[in-house]
Amino acid sequence: MRTHDRDHDIVLLGATGFVGRYTARHLARSAPDGARIAVAGRSRERLDGLTRELGVDWQTIEIDTADDTAVARLAASTSVVATTVGPYLRYGAGVVSACARAGTDYADLSGESVFVARSIARNSDVARESGARIVHSCGFDSIPSDLGIGLAHAAAGGLPIVAATLRVRSLRGGVSGGTIDSLRQQLKGAKSDASSRRLIADPYALTPGPSVRLPGGSGSGWGRERGSWQAPFIMGAYNQQIVQRSNHLTGWSYGQLLRYREVVRTGRGPAGFLRAAGITVGTAALVGAMSFAPTRTVVDRMLPAPGVGPSAKTIEDGRFAVDVDVYPVQGAPIRTTIAAPYDPGYGGTGVMLAESALSLALDDLPDRAGVLTPMVAMGEQLADRLRAHRFTIEVRPLS
Repeated sequence: MRTHDRDHDIVLLGATGFVGRYTARHLARSAPDGARIAVAGRSRERLDGLTRELGVDWQTIEIDTADDTAVARLAASTSVVATTVGPYLRYGAGVVSACARAGTDYADLSGESVFVARSIARNSDVARESGARIVHSCGFDSIPSDLGIGLAHAAAGGLPIVAATLRVRSLRGGVSGGTIDSLRQQLKGAKSDASSRRLIADPYALTPGPSVRLPGGSGSGWGRERGSWQAPFIMGAYNQQIVQRSNHLTGWSYGQLLRYREVVRTGRGPAGFLRAAGITVGTAALVGAMSFAPTRTVVDRMLPAPGVGPSAKTIEDGRFAVDVDVYPVQGAPIRTTIAAPYDPGYGGTGVMLAESALSLALDDLPDRAGVLTPMVAMGEQLADRLRAHRFTIEVRPLS
């Protein structure tokens, strides 16, 4: 722990929201004795109710993230801020900048390209100077992607990578109103801003770009491979940006010619074809409908609102499993398998964010600062923490 003179080790901002409660529950179960944790949000009454429910003696902090003075005071009071308050493009800029100035480590759940790109531009130099580790995307977006390729790259001896593919083998869980709202807000902004549209589609949006820049991004992912049909994974474009940022932050150690993509395996035969077609067409239709005001109004009535989530039964039955296959320039390909018996967007993401915050606060991490990624900031230490909480993270040669 680098900062011993702060009031708190971790402040969880947005603790009474849907994902925030799962994060708080995991911290209550898993934080070591003596860890100084506080929860923050807009309603002290709800925060007090949460701490009573969890049976913990944590400080509660009532705060409005639009109050820059209060946010600066909060950032200066703790070693780590972990925040679930999104959409981050709307509510997150002041929090992350306050942490960068205060030398406070930061973790969030953002899957918003525009927000993260602006955070890099505004906060990288400040965070490096203050010693802050700013780590975006510490949930299902994008820890499996980022750790998956990073751990496989290490197992391959650090050789450059020709290609890598994440395949979703199993995914069961509910739809998050907060995630939908993040997508909604980003698409609304992109509709009127050509630079935002280009940024969302650019695999190198979060880096200066390699000296050799491959055209075409990650490809569509639609088609049949090894006898099984597959479709593009909806978060693949964003996760690729995080993977390429890890590549950039490590001196392009994965290789400047890396081609990375993410797909969902849908099975063999006509049934697999129909599922792949349905995912591909459905994803395109959803994005298209949410990009235009008239159709967005109709779609909004059908989708969960911010702060709304699925039933407890749906979350309890959730699970996920992904394989990340990495092909180095020589030697055997490597597979990282990451799986957990959690709903990816709620229970699993709550564990990932909580363990990221604990790792930043308590682990002996590499001496790096700036706007980082989960792999670059925490790497194997985070993987070990997740393994201790029912995550399967296996790295092996691919036969």
